[in-house]
Amino acid sequence: MRIIFAGTPEFAAESLAALLASSHQVVAVLTQPDRPAGRGRTLQPSPVKVLAEHQGIPVLQPESLKGEVIRAELAALAADVMVVVAYGLIIPADVLALPRHGCVNVHGSLLPRWRGAAPIQRAIAAGDHESGVGIMQMEAGLDTGPVLLEVRTPIQPDDTGGSLHDRLAVLGADALVQALANLDELQSKAAPQPQAGITYAHKLTKEEAQLDWSKSALALAREVRAFNPWPVSWVSRPEGPLRVLSAMPGTGKGEPGTLLAVSAAGIEVACGEGSLRLTEIQLPGKKPLPVADLLRGRADLFVAGQTL
Repeated sequence: MRIIFAGTPEFAAESLAALLASSHQVVAVLTQPDRPAGRGRTLQPSPVKVLAEHQGIPVLQPESLKGEVIRAELAALAADVMVVVAYGLIIPADVLALPRHGCVNVHGSLLPRWRGAAPIQRAIAAGDHESGVGIMQMEAGLDTGPVLLEVRTPIQPDDTGGSLHDRLAVLGADALVQALANLDELQSKAAPQPQAGITYAHKLTKEEAQLDWSKSALALAREVRAFNPWPVSWVSRPEGPLRVLSAMPGTGKGEPGTLLAVSAAGIEVACGEGSLRLTEIQLPGKKPLPVADLLRGRADLFVAGQTL
């Protein structure tokens, strides 16, 4: 089939690579405009753009898909289907209707649970035992279309937002190719999503990653895993934010925020319920380190009885 691919981050690049290795023809790629990144804030292309240009595929980077010019440009491509993976821009109804088979989306959750922008991280933070990828027929609503194909995977106790992201990216790419091979049949059997169990995965922010010691240790341990590698859990300190990359529930009790113990096993902090043992942290301007390594050189940084 002739395919327009719309996507931006690494998660989407995995699906694009799978399409390029298949018998389908990617006739054009839509991706978000280059954005400033890094310390120099220089414009950086998206991972999807880098891959597309390396393969010699035309790349379109409109600020919006609302307008006659971009609509006419897409219509002229005469695509059989548009594949959308973490694109990041709203696709108007008239654009959804352009391809012969419409638009299909690779979504990193078990719909209707975790519709929205950050399904992978929200699933871990909520304590879900299972996640997956759905190949969804797109419609005007936010992730409301029928799921054509679904692949499931357990969420492991040590999964982070990064590890689950990478696993789902591969599963999603494989499921996409499988769905496209049977698209007519899958679309003919498509059923609406159930109304029960709908949840929304709102966009992540750096502010919400600040650890709230009034929460339970179990909830905070999940957040630490979910927010690694971004936005990364953190604690406010006078010298700057202390980033927490790895933690686990401990065994202590005390006033929330109190340092209960400091050792090579970790920095144990009292929570609203139980305690959280920080095992990998990052000081301002420094690289992340296991607590055991950090304390060898700076044992004075953390002292039991302090408030974190």
